[in-house]
Amino acid sequence: MYMRKNYSSFFKPLLIATLLVVLNNALAQPYKKIHNNAIVIDAHDDILSWTKLSWVKDSGYSIDHDLTGKTNIDLQRMKQGGLDVQVFSICCDSNRKHPFNYAIELLDTLHAWATRNPQKMKLIFTPEDLIQAVNQKKLGAMSGLEGGYMIENDLNNLDSLFKRGVRYMGLIHETPLSWATSDRDEKPNNIPNPNKGLNDFGKRVVRRMNELGMMTDVSHSGEQTFWDVINTTTKPIIASHSSVYSLCPVSRNLKDDQIKAIGKNGGVIMVCFYPGFLDSRWKVKEHEFDKLHKTEEDSILKSNPDEEEFLDHYLYSKYRKELVAIDRTVPISLLIDHIDYIVKMIGIDHVGLGSDFDGMSDYAQGLDGNGVLDFPKITKALLDRGYSKKDVNKILGENFIRVFKANMQ
Repeated sequence: MYMRKNYSSFFKPLLIATLLVVLNNALAQPYKKIHNNAIVIDAHDDILSWTKLSWVKDSGYSIDHDLTGKTNIDLQRMKQGGLDVQVFSICCDSNRKHPFNYAIELLDTLHAWATRNPQKMKLIFTPEDLIQAVNQKKLGAMSGLEGGYMIENDLNNLDSLFKRGVRYMGLIHETPLSWATSDRDEKPNNIPNPNKGLNDFGKRVVRRMNELGMMTDVSHSGEQTFWDVINTTTKPIIASHSSVYSLCPVSRNLKDDQIKAIGKNGGVIMVCFYPGFLDSRWKVKEHEFDKLHKTEEDSILKSNPDEEEFLDHYLYSKYRKELVAIDRTVPISLLIDHIDYIVKMIGIDHVGLGSDFDGMSDYAQGLDGNGVLDFPKITKALLDRGYSKKDVNKILGENFIRVFKANMQ
């Protein structure tokens, strides 16, 4: 006798699982589509500086190589992460010998990368170049100075670097400069303070940057330097990689009155991904890591005293698993909290993204340690937080473009 078998107990779970997969894919598509259609700009990455470090110079740190496990970005991963424009930082402190020549060498490296990859990269000098790069589906490559040391107190050098493509300059990094003071130099500081901030030459630098069309970057600037910039500039400014002091009270972050001043100026704050600028508790963990690797740190410094500012970056890259293990308390939601704070205070037109990838110890958990591959997660988190597509597009890149255009006019 033929018996009809009952397959329902087998097929029902399979059907449910299939429907869940389809539903999840359907829900995932909107944020991926929005991300891929947006112009996504990261205002600050330090990979260029790695090419000059003596302890990695033979390791093939070139953007057109697969640098997975070594850096946060490379050409292939930037494409996969939907990044359209990268501003490559040229970082230097006062202990660097011949800083102007150093900047030229790093610019030469960037130009060589673009020359080797004409179908994948386009150097950006103007806002029109940026739009062309996006339309041609090439990575738009911009450059910005991180530290005025590289002009060597000569406005002609500033002009030369602008001609080579530098489109913003952070006035100071972490060590003293004769014409500007950093957040480190100014602690503690009463505002106003005539002994801090920009001197007459520093104000001339800002005015010349305005004339050239070079954006003034106030990340790393001390408070007095910040206010001297605000009172000198005639163009919108940027903070290329800074976050909110009220949420994480460290000197590198921006206080409320500074945030309001940037809004009034028409500028944009590119929120930094560094855990130490998102969550003040991170510093305790960072110090624990440094103690564990002090012997190796001292050994490297003895052989390479000129490269002190990049030592932590090297160690953190080498021992990345240790950093990830102690980074679990800094979720991506904190990054969005900092964006929210700025938006609520000065509006949606004044915030963007400045990862500081390849120039910091580690990156916020929630980016999952995948560097630029995790940029789409920021888009998803913004949408989940209630931002509209129009707002997300502004945060991802349009706000930066607006300030870029305003400075070039």
